[in-house]
Amino acid sequence: MMRGRRYVAVAVRAPSSQIILKSEELPRRLYQSQFSRIPFVRGSIVLWDTLGLGMRALMFSADVAMGEEDVKLSRPITWSTVVIGLMLGIGLFFVLPVVLTTFVHQRAENPLLANVLEGFVRLGLLIAYVWAIGLVPDIRRVYMYHGAEHKAINALEGGARIRASDMMPFSIRHPRCGTNFLLIVAFLSIAVFSPLGRPESWLVLIGSRIVLIPVIAGLAYETIKWGAANLQKPAVSGLMAPGLALQGLTTREPGEDQVEVAATALKEVVRLERPDLLEDESAQDAEVRGR
Repeated sequence: MMRGRRYVAVAVRAPSSQIILKSEELPRRLYQSQFSRIPFVRGSIVLWDTLGLGMRALMFSADVAMGEEDVKLSRPITWSTVVIGLMLGIGLFFVLPVVLTTFVHQRAENPLLANVLEGFVRLGLLIAYVWAIGLVPDIRRVYMYHGAEHKAINALEGGARIRASDMMPFSIRHPRCGTNFLLIVAFLSIAVFSPLGRPESWLVLIGSRIVLIPVIAGLAYETIKWGAANLQKPAVSGLMAPGLALQGLTTREPGEDQVEVAATALKEVVRLERPDLLEDESAQDAEVRGR
């Protein structure tokens, strides 16, 4: 899946080996509104819609795998599935760490200790989760496609042609990856929750974790944008290094056939948003053939 400023495209390799492509315009009320430009607010908005896009892309992929190629990206069940997934994610990464550190909280004089420990438990659960699901063969293949997406984006930003053979040498890691986002969320949760103390009321304690998720998401989004824009600075590069390292768990080196699928999706977004880039490529190819 490739998302631009105004369009999203999904490419899937069908059982017949044909690449099936779907694209659609992004909702203008989200991506081109005033709210989408407000720092710390836009992160939560984009995150919410990206979850929906990702779920619809997975459903589209499943339909193509079953031979149902004439389907739309949107389905009524999508947002229900996203909500269920969010509830499970919040339970696993925000509520469970609170439960697991209750013993420390009940015995520690300083609540800061329990909050810091809660943060590192959350970080540990995140790393364990992405590592464990990577052992599943189907998820391992998804991680290969994840690596293919990164190669495609790195190639585009590096000025390479949008074709699989030219993209293969590029890295499978990228500073704006969602893996970076999750790791930054885990670290920021320590910084945000620790000064708040540890309320005795379970309702207030767990409620504070849930209510502040949009705040942490907004901070994480701005951190990634800032980090990616300043990655050439040694200090910033060092801060982003853990996220890039964690991508070693969520990406795998893809084959050229997988990079071809990523290139197809990226080329469609470029065609819709920046057709001049494809015209430049065509002119370069014509010049090479003329020689």
